[in-house]
Amino acid sequence: MTEQVIEVAGLRRRYGPSGDAGFEAVRGLDFSVLRGEVFALLGTNGAGKTSTLEVLEGLAPPTGGRVRVLGHDPFRERAAVRPRIGIMLQEGGFPSDLTAVETARMWAGCTSGARPVPEALDLVGLGERANVRVKQLSGGERRRLDLALALLGRPEVLFLDEPTTGLDAEARHRTWQLVRELRDQGTTVVLTTHYLEEAESLADRLAIMREGRIVLSGTPAEVTASRPSRIRFTLPDGMTADSLPPSLHVSADGPRVEVRTEQLKEDLTDLLLWARAEAVPLTGLDARSASLEEAFLDIAREDADAERRVTEVSTR
Repeated sequence: MTEQVIEVAGLRRRYGPSGDAGFEAVRGLDFSVLRGEVFALLGTNGAGKTSTLEVLEGLAPPTGGRVRVLGHDPFRERAAVRPRIGIMLQEGGFPSDLTAVETARMWAGCTSGARPVPEALDLVGLGERANVRVKQLSGGERRRLDLALALLGRPEVLFLDEPTTGLDAEARHRTWQLVRELRDQGTTVVLTTHYLEEAESLADRLAIMREGRIVLSGTPAEVTASRPSRIRFTLPDGMTADSLPPSLHVSADGPRVEVRTEQLKEDLTDLLLWARAEAVPLTGLDARSASLEEAFLDIAREDADAERRVTEVSTR
């Protein structure tokens, strides 16, 4: 499907007054999300992900720009949007003395067309913990209860803010499978996460934010292709990187060598042919394309370098 269920144009969100006394957390975002798509917003802490999500969820108005969810302004037309979306916040506040099933029943009573509570709890693997009080649930189990409540209304659009924080590996992968199943059934999912493996595994498209702006977006493959591949190996004792083929862009720390390249196959072939011709062993040879984690860390590093330059200028 190509129907745009979320449209964002020039979104801005500011906290406090204008000028230095306030803070602009979101600084002109443009993106759209298609029906049945998983879209991930990534970024370091303070990049503006949650501030953006809160506007999409209708929890706060934008300071500027235009936002449409399912064709409506999610803040001004909340009555038209809210029954059709599910929201999982970073932290949920539950009455600690209620059981998981009592909490879900209370929430279902406020939800139009709610699915059966046992079904919602089973979806997130809490069926056998239904009669346990919330205060006795682990942190990961409380996150799964958050997700169960978000799914009660069979949402067309599901917002997940750090959905697997606190989950163990098994529960995290089970949640990933559930998200895939929801997407396959036509649910649109917008998520934020600090787990880059999660974004790479789940997202059809993603956007990386920095200081309130989108600095890189596309499919996970497109984003990783924007960064160079790398080849790493160790040279024998007494041999330096100066001996390597001049076509390679090399950085070296003693015998340990790294080659960063936009043409992995060609440069790796040159290296291996040279090593065979010169009878040079390449210990620990490792060649791979860039990962989403490397792309993300490059952007974070650029952010840190820019901040350091500003600090150096201000202290002169």
